[in-house]
Amino acid sequence: MSGKVVLYYFDGRGKMESIRWLLAVAGVEFEEVFLTTRAQYEKLVNDGALLFHQVPMVEMDGMKLVQSKAIMNYIAGKYNLYGKDLKERVMIDMYAEAARDIMDMISMVLFTSPDNKKGELEKVQVKAKVRTLPAFEKALGASQFLVGNQLSCADVNFFEACLMLEEELPTILSSFPNIQAFQKRMKAIPAISKFLQPGSQRKPPPDEAFMKTAKEVLCHLFK
Repeated sequence: MSGKVVLYYFDGRGKMESIRWLLAVAGVEFEEVFLTTRAQYEKLVNDGALLFHQVPMVEMDGMKLVQSKAIMNYIAGKYNLYGKDLKERVMIDMYAEAARDIMDMISMVLFTSPDNKKGELEKVQVKAKVRTLPAFEKALGASQFLVGNQLSCADVNFFEACLMLEEELPTILSSFPNIQAFQKRMKAIPAISKFLQPGSQRKPPPDEAFMKTAKEVLCHLFK
């Protein structure tokens, strides 16, 4: 089992998608076990596979890893996507967390009612354009990477965040030329180009079926 990477989650993005992205960029093949029933989740808990009774869970290197940030940091560290020293790592963490903030905002909007979605998207656009994107634009004006002189998990996280923003706000990056150039460079990376192709293990935006399954499997969280 130690030679095979297996992801345990739902058949959708959620907290697993950024993990899929990092594995894909690192060139790591992985299998997925999709949770569709409460019984599957309970078996994982009863078998001791879920340390904190939470998913996502990644089976890797003989370990059962939980907590998405810890999983991503392990993958980034193992596959040279986490900088060359502690100073670079803390900067990578700062940019990665900011990128995840963007993704969290978008994810919350996707689960708001249709009547409220437009207003919530406008709030996301203002926050991103005023608070977050200018910092990334400035960083990318000085280097082709966010931190240091090589690709890091922060670049991958931010690229994923840009794609999510454009899915809901197609023109939001039009006034950020450095970010647009960054996107072109990222898309030219073979592993990323492959992951963006139809038929890859990249997941589409969440829909009602995804939420229904998650609520059924994790029903204790929705009581």
